[in-house]
Amino acid sequence: MIIEVNTDRHIESSERLIDYCKSTLEAEFDRFSEHITRIDVHFSDENGEKGGDDDKRCLIEARLKGLKPVTTSNHASNIDDALSGAIDKMVTVLDTTLDKQRNR
Repeated sequence: MIIEVNTDRHIESSERLIDYCKSTLEAEFDRFSEHITRIDVHFSDENGEKGGDDDKRCLIEARLKGLKPVTTSNHASNIDDALSGAIDKMVTVLDTTLDKQRNR
């Protein structure tokens, strides 16, 4: 499973952030690893320098073997909460998508 982490120009992309994201995603999606070929994570600060509540956005796109990619996103006041919320949503989407695929 390949994991790619991207940030916009308002969020600093550091090795610490990338390592944290990769280790968190590997742990959370380990049970789906035979189905996922790639995960792209995109962080953005939608208000930029203006600040504001819930302006950090995390979008996760998971590419599944033999299926169309699935995406989730979450807004929060900080990157950690945005990532956590997007992961929770993605787990639900993956469970649903793969259950439907198994039942065919």
